[in-house]
Amino acid sequence: MAMTAVARETVFALRRQIAKIEGTLPERLQAPAGAPLDADAGSDLTIVRRGLAAALPDACLPIGIERLDAALSGGLPKAALTEIHGLETRDAGAVAGFALSIVSLILNQAQGLPILWIGTSEIFHEAGFPYARGLHASFGIEPQQLLFSEAPRLVDALWIAEEAARMTALAAVILEIRGNPQRLDLTATRRLHARAQGAGRPVFLLRQAAEPEPTAAPVRLIVASAPAVPRETVAGPLAGSIGHPAFTISIGKSRTALPGQFTLEWNPDERRFDERRGEERSRASNEWAENPVPVVSLSRDRKDPAAASGEILAFPAAGSSAAISSTARDQPSPGQRAAHLGPRRAG
Repeated sequence: MAMTAVARETVFALRRQIAKIEGTLPERLQAPAGAPLDADAGSDLTIVRRGLAAALPDACLPIGIERLDAALSGGLPKAALTEIHGLETRDAGAVAGFALSIVSLILNQAQGLPILWIGTSEIFHEAGFPYARGLHASFGIEPQQLLFSEAPRLVDALWIAEEAARMTALAAVILEIRGNPQRLDLTATRRLHARAQGAGRPVFLLRQAAEPEPTAAPVRLIVASAPAVPRETVAGPLAGSIGHPAFTISIGKSRTALPGQFTLEWNPDERRFDERRGEERSRASNEWAENPVPVVSLSRDRKDPAAASGEILAFPAAGSSAAISSTARDQPSPGQRAAHLGPRRAG
């Protein structure tokens, strides 16, 4: 009996330690009789049992969309690593815009604390930096509230992110990475997740042109741009106008939610999200069908290739009659040939 009690206590302690590393409790267990409880037992943010979750009231950042927040059990976790994916390079703007929208919501509660955005030279050269005037006009973010750190290598960016994630002087940390580098593995994301939990601050991992892979993040959102609808006026939609920026948000991974897809609009005037549903979504699809925009062919898998090139050439094809006549017409006459072949005069 004594050995059985010791074994139960050992298993219970190991399961709690694993839950701390992963950021969730796989199931709520009653401590064995006489077993000491962790001093940090009350600090766990999420308790999961057979797919159901019960989060503390202040554990999540509400996005403001009732259906999406309900699917995420209250919103995005405040003290955790969250992934925001863009599957293609052309989604970089949508991913950054959605991240800045979340930053705007965070800064409303951050009491003046800044946000640190970390990236490699490669990602900033490819996707660029946010525009300062746009930050204030669209998201209410002052330039001094958003700090940037450009690292020459991925290993440097990861080190900066890990050190910044433990700081309580920052409202949040954003790490932007391109592709699926080998160094950004499950161990690296576990460290980021653990630092975020320790500081009680969110860490957002922005993945540009990346394939989903196992990480320690409890939530992964896949973001792409959605067609904008005309601006709403008192007289109805204004034809030919461009409304608020819109995003297609897919829940790619969540420990508390089933996969789902939502279309959100960011209202830059009121600094909040609105969900596009039913008639508005159909209207946006019709607008897109009536005004198609050609896109550049994809760099990988080529799921949406551009149309084939036409046959309009800058110069006539070799051997054609037009090429022969043009060549004969451009040749100098016998009297001009000597001057044509002579050296040019300096004067």
